[in-house]
Amino acid sequence: MTPTNTAAEAPALFTLTTGPVNCYPEVLSALGKPVLYDYDPTFMAFYEKVMRKVGSALGVKDTPIILQGEPVLGLEAAAHSLVAPDDTVLNLASGVYGAGYGEWLKPRAGSFHEIRTVYNDAIDPADVDAFLTAHPETALVAVCHHDTPSGTINPIKEIGQIVRKHGALYVVDSVSAWAGVEVDVEACCIDVLVTGPNKCLGCPPALSILTVSERAWAKMEANPAAPRASILSILDWKDAWKATEGFPFTPSVSEIYGLEAGIDLYLKEGPQNVWARHAKTAAAMRAGVKALGLELWAAREEIASPTCTTIKLPEGVDETVLRNTMKEKYGVMISSGRAETFNKLVRVGHMGPTAHPIYTVLTLTALAGALSEITGKDFDLGGAIVAANAVIAA
Repeated sequence: MTPTNTAAEAPALFTLTTGPVNCYPEVLSALGKPVLYDYDPTFMAFYEKVMRKVGSALGVKDTPIILQGEPVLGLEAAAHSLVAPDDTVLNLASGVYGAGYGEWLKPRAGSFHEIRTVYNDAIDPADVDAFLTAHPETALVAVCHHDTPSGTINPIKEIGQIVRKHGALYVVDSVSAWAGVEVDVEACCIDVLVTGPNKCLGCPPALSILTVSERAWAKMEANPAAPRASILSILDWKDAWKATEGFPFTPSVSEIYGLEAGIDLYLKEGPQNVWARHAKTAAAMRAGVKALGLELWAAREEIASPTCTTIKLPEGVDETVLRNTMKEKYGVMISSGRAETFNKLVRVGHMGPTAHPIYTVLTLTALAGALSEITGKDFDLGGAIVAANAVIAA
C-alpha cells in the first residue's frame, strides 16, 4: 500500500518565498522547447538575439554576459576575476550575504577592509567616502544591493558615485533586487553588476547575468589571477554572445529559452510598471503587518525592500513552527531568516509572479491565523486586510 502524503510532505499551494520563486507559465512553457545543438546556427543566432534583449532590459550599451550557473557562480567569478594579489579591497556588509561576499574577496586581496552595519540597517555613503579618502589606493568596492536575509536595500547609486569619484571599481550584487527595483547601471557607476533571472524575472535558478564595464574588462585582462579556461572565468564568455563566436562550453540551452520568455514579459509590461507593482505589493504587506501589531525588521521603512518584507518574530514564537503552520493549515510557504537573522524574523517574497498586491491578503490571512493558533492570542486580521487594501486601492 502506497502511503499518502502528510501535510508536511505535500507541496505548498502558494510559494511566497524570497527564492526560488514560482515561474511564470510562459517561462515554464519555454523550458519545454526542443533542445538544439549549441553550435546549430539557429541556436547561435537565437542566443545573440536573447543577449541583446537582456542588454535592453538592463539598459546597458554593451551586451552583458551569462555564466551557466545560478548567480552565486557570477558572484564568486567576479571576486576571482577582479581582485589582484596586491589590491586593497573594501567590502560593505549590511547583512548575511554582504558579509559572506567578504569570504571570497579577503583571501585574494593584499589588504581587505570592511564597513559593517547592524543587520537591520543600510550602509551610510558618508562612511564609504571617509574610508576611500583615507585609503586612496583602494582598487575595488563591493556591496549587496538587497541583502535578502534582512530585507533591506542599500543606496547603490549614492555609494557608486562616491566610489567612481575615488577611482575604484564597483561590484554590485543585485540578484534579488534587479527587475523588481530600478537599477540604472550607468547612473550608479557600476562596473560589474551580478544578477540572475531566478528572482524578480520569474525564471528558475540556473543562470548568472553580468554587466561588465570597459574598466572592469581591462582589469580582468591585466590580472594574472583572473580565471581562464575555468567555470569561474568571465573572460572566456566575453564574446560568446556573438553568433559568429563559439561557446567556452555547452550553454544551458533550455534555460536560455526560459530567460527569453522572462525578459519578453518584463519588457512587454514595461520596467517602470514592473517596479511599481513590486513596490505596491511590498507597501501593502508592510501596512498589513503593522496593522496586525507586528514589527518590521528594517530599522526604517525607507530602506525596506520592495521585493521582500521581513517581519520580526513575536517573543516566544519559533520561526519553524510558524512557517510550518502557515504551510500545513493555509498552504502558504514563506522564508526563514539566515545565519544571524535565523529565528529572529520571517520573510515574505514579492518577486516576479508573486509581486501582485492580492497576494498580501493571502499571506496576511495565513500569518494571522498561524500566529493565533501558536500564541492563543487574537490578531486583527480584518484591520490588517483593510490596511493592505487601502494601499492597493490608492
